[in-house]
Amino acid sequence: MVALTTYTQAIDEADVEKLRGILDRDGFEFLEKPYAHFGARKGKLNVTVYQKGPKVLVQGRETEDFVKFTLEPEILGEARLGYEEIHNPEMFEPHFGIDESGKGDYFGPLVIAGVYTDAESTRALIEAGAMDSKRVSSSARIRALAAAIRKTRGIREAVVLIGPERYNDLYEKFANLNELLAWGHAKVIEELLTRVPACPRALSDQFANPRVLQRALERKGVEIELQQRTKGESDVAVAAASILAREAFVRWMEQAAGEWELPLALGAGPPVLEAGRAFLETHGVQELRKVGKVHFKTTNQLTDGGIG
Repeated sequence: MVALTTYTQAIDEADVEKLRGILDRDGFEFLEKPYAHFGARKGKLNVTVYQKGPKVLVQGRETEDFVKFTLEPEILGEARLGYEEIHNPEMFEPHFGIDESGKGDYFGPLVIAGVYTDAESTRALIEAGAMDSKRVSSSARIRALAAAIRKTRGIREAVVLIGPERYNDLYEKFANLNELLAWGHAKVIEELLTRVPACPRALSDQFANPRVLQRALERKGVEIELQQRTKGESDVAVAAASILAREAFVRWMEQAAGEWELPLALGAGPPVLEAGRAFLETHGVQELRKVGKVHFKTTNQLTDGGIG
């Protein structure tokens, strides 16, 4: 069995400060991390408690010991590691998991990915450390996880990459980001069903009113039990989909930076404005549609009124 080097688990709000006290007691060094209540480090073991959830992320060679001897007895109050099939049996049943990447990034594509898992492949993905890509900051780690997912026996995958030019055309057609997302999610589910026609269920990380995606499937004539829930990445199939989607997004960004001979910043904040100004100076305003999602307010900030 592969040694466990990463682990995520939702915890209660009341346990955030309790865990901080335990880490302080045990000699951890505290760190500030974005979107987190705190990070802590001791040797090669890292513990981060994210605000969303809240959720604890444990990373490093001593992950398994920390989970078994600290997190489970002192915070969770029960043994969960190795007992996932008891606590979440539905995750081990055959199903598709769907997630996307690039939705909030001005530069780059929108990528929707889907992964089919069953009991055997779910166990393998847990051992490989599959997790929500939003918790992985390293592009190298994303690529390594994506490779491990693709090598997993029984996995089927589908990735739909909507480049910026196509994205802008579709956004003008739908005039609504959630409708565009639903179209992409439905396309991925449709593709997966050609590979696993007998799959009974699809689980999507919820991004809008559930009816939006249901209608998109109906328009394609796709029939499957559809589940949608927030924090869907707690399901291994959804987490694996998020990793494949992020890998495709990162690869596109790296290739585009080489093609345009300029780095394209992530997100939609000040670094993006700086990168956008450099792009305009070199390539001109009409080329923005080839690299950016022009309905973002960023376009108005860069061009004083849009690009027409």
